[in-house]
Amino acid sequence: MESKAQVEMVSVQAGRVSLSDRRTRRTWSVDLEPYALSAFPVTQGLYAQLTGRRPSTAQGDRLPVEGVSWWDAVRFCNALSQQSGCTPAYRLHPDGEGIEWDADADGYRLPTEAEWEHACRAGTDGPRYGTLDEIAWYRGNSDERIHDVGGKRPNAWGFHDMLGNVWDWCWDIYDAEVYGTYRVLRGGGWFDEQWSCRASARRRSHPTFQVDDVGFRVARSVFG
Repeated sequence: MESKAQVEMVSVQAGRVSLSDRRTRRTWSVDLEPYALSAFPVTQGLYAQLTGRRPSTAQGDRLPVEGVSWWDAVRFCNALSQQSGCTPAYRLHPDGEGIEWDADADGYRLPTEAEWEHACRAGTDGPRYGTLDEIAWYRGNSDERIHDVGGKRPNAWGFHDMLGNVWDWCWDIYDAEVYGTYRVLRGGGWFDEQWSCRASARRRSHPTFQVDDVGFRVARSVFG
């Protein structure tokens, strides 16, 4: 019998987080309900176990999966929900372009960028939750390659690789008026300079975009 995919999740209490955007010089606050977020980015081994696919450029079961689009990530979330006996969080339209998030579903999903930043900061208010070389793989120490998850020190809440290694896809649309359907990326990657590896740094990309420094992690809503 094929074993079920296992994901290590960390519970996060309700809270408030302040976000900012350098491009627009806008700041805003978001109140968050309790949720859970995966301790590590989704690995290639987990992705292959569930989907049978290995899209990444570098190969290794403990490496973060990369070369996955935002659409690939949401489909993975639904597949993981179905395997786990949970209600899928996403309803994908037959045209392959529309999507709806069922906020009452208990299944796996992508984090919102507010959930992502709240978990990344783990109660801190600076640009990073620790010394960059100790917590992240980035251009200055990565030897310009991706690394196994969990190789750097986690933050105070137990999240690894929130900064560096791979960018994380988030649920949110970045700026619909200017960039259309482009989705938010957070966290910085193995080829980025240190200024990109900050808790507040925001990047955007088209949801079909696939590249070797973009992956994702999964979240779940907590009810009751």
